[in-house]
Amino acid sequence: MGVMPVGKLLFNMSIPMVISMLVQALYNVVDSYFVAKFSNDALNAVSLAYPIQMLMIAVGVGTSVGMNSYISRKLGAGEHENANKGANNGVFLLICSALIFAALGFAIRPFFRLFSDDEALVSLGVDYLSICMWFSMGVFVQLGCERILQSMGKTSLSMITQLVGAVINIILDPLLIFGIGPFPALGIRGAAIATVIGQWIGMIAALLLILGKDHEVTLSFRHFRPCKETILDIYRVGLPSIIMQAITSVMISGMNMILSRVLADVGGKGATSIVGVYFKVQSLIFMPLFGVTNASMSILAYNFGAGNRKRLEKAWKLTLITAVCIMAVGTLLFQLFPRQIIGLFDHDGSITSGGAAAFRIISLSFILAAASITNSVTFGALGHGVASMIMSLIRQLCVLLPAALILALVFHRVESVWWSFLIAEFAALTYSFLTLMKIRRHEIAPLPDGAPV
Repeated sequence: MGVMPVGKLLFNMSIPMVISMLVQALYNVVDSYFVAKFSNDALNAVSLAYPIQMLMIAVGVGTSVGMNSYISRKLGAGEHENANKGANNGVFLLICSALIFAALGFAIRPFFRLFSDDEALVSLGVDYLSICMWFSMGVFVQLGCERILQSMGKTSLSMITQLVGAVINIILDPLLIFGIGPFPALGIRGAAIATVIGQWIGMIAALLLILGKDHEVTLSFRHFRPCKETILDIYRVGLPSIIMQAITSVMISGMNMILSRVLADVGGKGATSIVGVYFKVQSLIFMPLFGVTNASMSILAYNFGAGNRKRLEKAWKLTLITAVCIMAVGTLLFQLFPRQIIGLFDHDGSITSGGAAAFRIISLSFILAAASITNSVTFGALGHGVASMIMSLIRQLCVLLPAALILALVFHRVESVWWSFLIAEFAALTYSFLTLMKIRRHEIAPLPDGAPV
């Protein structure tokens, strides 16, 4: 972390994470693909369930980000015992979070009634989401274990855990949805069961990799007692990250509300499926970006803790360049092949035209998002989680939803809503660079040059 050339280090850490996160994104896409082949109502139900799934991921990833930042900073400062304490307390918090969501899984029907009065559609959503929530322990603990491995720079091991879970899910999806071979045809419930089985197997693989080898950070609950100071430090970065990512859940729900209620008479109800498909498909572009930025977070945090300015700045520049290149490719794909992409999920041809327009408009914001996400991760790595949270509030709540609502009311067309993404990204990027300039002047510039980059 402190001596390998930054470019080589970022490459070595990013590639396994990019591959694993691509597979992770792929099984979300495959999930929707097979559900869409089952029925359009099932696809719509899964799309409406997606914000709650995003909320679970937000809590899991946010807590894990706080744990990652804490462990990396302690390792950079040579405090190995405190790093172990951070890992144990972080996993404890993730288990508690999973238990809370499992309990909430018994009362989710009112959520679906916010968007639809169709009782059959509501029941499909409940069948799918309740299973994902009752058995969410797998995804929470897996996320935490992956971050422990990433904080030590062992991203190849982290990749293994994601690959195992994702491959299992991809294999089981068609078998359990359509009842192939000896498996029963479970429909939308089969998709949920395949998801949780993959998550639990990924969790078991991650635990075995951590507990079965000697690492800089060890995980053990023997004589474990929650540490208030450690938990507060984890949530100092993690809580803003949770809020930041949970905003995505609120944003998708708000977008679905605008489409299904405000624009119901001009095709808005069908557009909720477009929103669900878009966020699944765009993850194939954003997940590699997140793989690179997640890898850079450990490098940034470590070298900030070690007081090495040159390596810190070099890591930020390389991350930004890589992020822009990834999103440029994504923009081209969404501009050139939108009908082919959305057509994979269209059971009867009803959403292809509207989906293609959405993909083309929203993808114009991808390059701006690359810089915004790079800066957001940098804020978290340096212990400024609140700045990341504010930026996400601008991107997805304070600007995006009001802009979407205003555009919907003024133009009363579904296509007009998609321009709110570009407006929000521009506002967020402006804030992030102004904030980064302030942090650089007061916290980064005073640091010594440190070891060669």
